[in-house]
Amino acid sequence: MSLKPFKTIGIGIAFSPNLKANLYEAARLTLFFDAKLVMIHIGEETEDKLKALKIILNTFKKDNLQYEVVFKSGNPVDAILNATEEKNIDLLIIGAAKSENFVKYYVGSIARKITRQAKCSLLLLINPSINRIACQHIVVNGLKDPKTEQTIAAAFYVATKLNAEKITIVEEIKQTEITVNVDDDKSLRHANIIKEKLRNREKLRINHIIENLPKAHTSNIVIKSQPIFGTQGYSIGHYAQVSRADLLVMNAPSKMTFWDRVFPHDIEHILTELPTDVLIIQ
Repeated sequence: MSLKPFKTIGIGIAFSPNLKANLYEAARLTLFFDAKLVMIHIGEETEDKLKALKIILNTFKKDNLQYEVVFKSGNPVDAILNATEEKNIDLLIIGAAKSENFVKYYVGSIARKITRQAKCSLLLLINPSINRIACQHIVVNGLKDPKTEQTIAAAFYVATKLNAEKITIVEEIKQTEITVNVDDDKSLRHANIIKEKLRNREKLRINHIIENLPKAHTSNIVIKSQPIFGTQGYSIGHYAQVSRADLLVMNAPSKMTFWDRVFPHDIEHILTELPTDVLIIQ
């Protein structure tokens, strides 16, 4: 992972009641990451719009916030995705509904469509705030996958920049790895022994990843490893919710088919009912 993974941060903006909160969140993150902010608006460029944005961002003038506004026309999803490539955006911030019913899920919102197609990392905000709410606890996936090492590295980078207090790495272990039918005390003990071996295996794998991270990103934060047996995506989302995590960091999804959208799995569980703000690392 680059020492500075987020050089340019983008945000799709609409002149809605959430505009100020969304821009304040985006501006703060841009400053935390020492980046540049690109605002993408689908609509006509007018002096009134530019003035409104300038007034909102005037609060950050003293911090030398670097930003520009891009006006696009056409299909919102295509226009935002094109802008992310044109402006070399590393992290795209999008607002997202906290939960979606099946019909809306099936049809797909703008946020969901962008999530499936974007080539950059994404931050889904469910509760943007004008006043900063400190990010104290970050949960990150630790599942065995080629993308996981980079995702964990990004989580520690973000934790350092936001002064988070704790990171929990959740290793979701499939129930199919426990090859024992529990029907008496003996089989229960055997199943528990297998579970303990799997937990130790996962802990060693995660510790190896952490050892290779910059010490500046790992030395001043509480690190917890949490193996969970269950459905991938759903389990970590539920854990993030019950542990009241401020941010959930996940691998970007692999290319999905029609059936993946109808029968959700992995990150699709997260997108269906967002447990908290979600950072998806591409």
